[in-house]
Amino acid sequence: MNYATIKNCDIANGPGVRVSLFVSGCTHHCPGCFNEVAWDFDYGQPFTQETIDTILKMLRPSYIRGLTLLGGEPFEPQNQGAVVELLRQVKRELPEKSVWAFSGYLFDKDILSGRLGDTREYLSYLDVLVDGPFVEAKKNLSLRFRGSENQRLIDVPASLASGNVVLWTDWQGEGRGMK
Repeated sequence: MNYATIKNCDIANGPGVRVSLFVSGCTHHCPGCFNEVAWDFDYGQPFTQETIDTILKMLRPSYIRGLTLLGGEPFEPQNQGAVVELLRQVKRELPEKSVWAFSGYLFDKDILSGRLGDTREYLSYLDVLVDGPFVEAKKNLSLRFRGSENQRLIDVPASLASGNVVLWTDWQGEGRGMK
């Protein structure tokens, strides 16, 4: 896997101050995408253990609330292995940090269905998933943590436990993994 960029001290992609990893590679090609350059799987730098070590170091300060995965597309099957390895290490070393992911795939129709491969371990590390493709006709700049009205903020642990999509509504960030 390659990555396009890593942002330290990001305040736009989840609650609080976060570290955001923008992976390379996306097959959605949403019209109006804000990160079209990251559609190419070969764009950016190779994702290595050194990259993981850098992310872990960036996550260590107490004011950093968590990690956010964006793209490109972090759920593309060819990106999942590297992302899961990162998440294993983050949760082992910094279990108090929340993990958010953004995906153009739908949680219930694409990710849980197995269409993208076995995502159980991946999902076990996530607190919130923002799902659904960016739809330019539904763009709404007043939305928090998403670009278009069709996208959902999903409480992943609650959804997995209930078997239904449970929307994340904890805007104050006091829920599981959000402190």
